[in-house]
Amino acid sequence: MTILVTGSTGLIGSHVVALLAAQGADVHALTRTPEKRRFPPGVTAVKGDFQDVDSIRAAMGGARTLFLLNTVAADEVTQALIALNLAREAGIERIVYLSVMHSDRFTEVPHFTGKHTVERMIGQLGMYATILRPAYFMQNDDALIQSDVLERGVYPMPIGSAGISMVDARDVAEVAARHLLRRDTASEPLPTEVLDVVGPTALSGESAAAVWSDVLGKTIRHAGDDIGPFETRFRSFAPAWMAYDMRLMMARMQTDGELGSAAAVERMQQELGAPLRNYRDYALETAARWRTAQ
Repeated sequence: MTILVTGSTGLIGSHVVALLAAQGADVHALTRTPEKRRFPPGVTAVKGDFQDVDSIRAAMGGARTLFLLNTVAADEVTQALIALNLAREAGIERIVYLSVMHSDRFTEVPHFTGKHTVERMIGQLGMYATILRPAYFMQNDDALIQSDVLERGVYPMPIGSAGISMVDARDVAEVAARHLLRRDTASEPLPTEVLDVVGPTALSGESAAAVWSDVLGKTIRHAGDDIGPFETRFRSFAPAWMAYDMRLMMARMQTDGELGSAAAVERMQQELGAPLRNYRDYALETAARWRTAQ
């Protein structure tokens, strides 16, 4: 049966599409510009935009299972709830939803509360889902740290010392793909479950800096936990409302962290059947990519 993947060209969605295609699944990849996209063989590009109800309604037609990924946007909740209602109209009961760790706790953070609202809506609509709650993606660092690490010798992210079980986006995508296939091939909809998707070790600002020191062979210090410069930097490439949203998120990470329990780490390893990717592996790959790009 058909699996509709939203967010199909982004960090997580593109990996999900590739993994599903490799398993021979019938994948429809939602994109605003199908004519410009190149997906793996066998994947059908479907035109759709969350702000265009008719296009989403058409895209839902014929799908059995939905991967719902809504990026952080001012109207994220509206987009997600419209998509869920249209999915129900189309008879879709099987969903994998990408939420965020502590969506139910970080209530003052807009996109966290938004995702928790969507989680609750899934249940109220009588749909069945795997709700994935990933910790901070390692790859979030890609666009934010390069110049500081290489030119200033500092790791700039104000992530505090409470600990964040950073997870590799590829591990998130693999868990999502496995649950999509499991739900799609089940004889009847499987019960809803909520999974914390975490990396193998908790990181602080100091320990992340130590990893980069080891990988680059030079001293990298942590720049500290002042959130003001982080928000200012974010505003250089994103709207002010989003930068403030991220500031609120970072403040809660400093006080509460995003710590994966031992049970959550073990569950992740069972899901993947392999060791989880760690931050040092990510740093090694990223440093090699930086060198190649020079």
